[in-house]
Amino acid sequence: MAVLGPGGVGGLLAALLARAGHRVICLARKETVETLRKEGILVRSGQFGEFATAVEAQESLREPVDACLIAVKQTSLDESLARVPATALGDGLVVPLLNGVEHPAPLRARYGADRVAPAIIRVESTRVAPGVIEHGSPFTEIDLTGDGVPRARLAEWELAFGKAGVSTRVLADETAALWAKLSFLAPFALLTTRYTLPLGEVRIRHRDELTALVAEVSAVSHASGGPNDPAQVLARYDTFLPEARSSMLRDAEAGRPLELDAIGGAVLRAGARHGVPTPVTARLVGALRAA
Repeated sequence: MAVLGPGGVGGLLAALLARAGHRVICLARKETVETLRKEGILVRSGQFGEFATAVEAQESLREPVDACLIAVKQTSLDESLARVPATALGDGLVVPLLNGVEHPAPLRARYGADRVAPAIIRVESTRVAPGVIEHGSPFTEIDLTGDGVPRARLAEWELAFGKAGVSTRVLADETAALWAKLSFLAPFALLTTRYTLPLGEVRIRHRDELTALVAEVSAVSHASGGPNDPAQVLARYDTFLPEARSSMLRDAEAGRPLELDAIGGAVLRAGARHGVPTPVTARLVGALRAA
């Protein structure tokens, strides 16, 4: 197993899989590689406890692996994929843990249609230093999917993740799975980042705009072959802790590039393709781009 991007999510999964007995190769920049080789990965987690585990680390993949998790941000994807040459990967699965709905197509063009298995992960996990991961959520859940990927290959990794402590299931409809996540993520990310507020404040101070945006994104999802249940999305927001912050907001506060195009841009492009109006999304994306 290889992990491209041993940050908050990738580092947590790398450590859990290594602890479960898998050989794990982390692919990263030189300075991170040196740290991981010397110190391994330290995880601090309420769910899994505090533990350290050794992993291998390289700047690029040099041998075939069973699977490669893609755990970088969309903003650095093109540059990072140079670390995973298709010729080195062999027959391994490519498992992107990326936000948005548009990344499977270019990955399939690069690695093959039957080898890309998009995954959706639900977790709050942060890299506080190279090789040091703080896992804050009381859950770690993965949905595996992949049009064209043999079900048996997905089942192998469902079992492997499960044995490592990650609640995992295989979903048959890739489009529905990806849009279900984006329908929840896009309003959360765009509004918390636009107003620099946690979700609890957005729910109170910008409720009408939140409701309108959820309905808009749900309509785009439905037209694209995904779910259309705005009431369920709003109900999920209301169960979250008031201090919940989107990863896009954390990136903005840290001065990092935003996944604005992969999240908001994807909604706008899909709406345009299907003739679904997206004025609220367009206004928020425009404001964030201007900022």
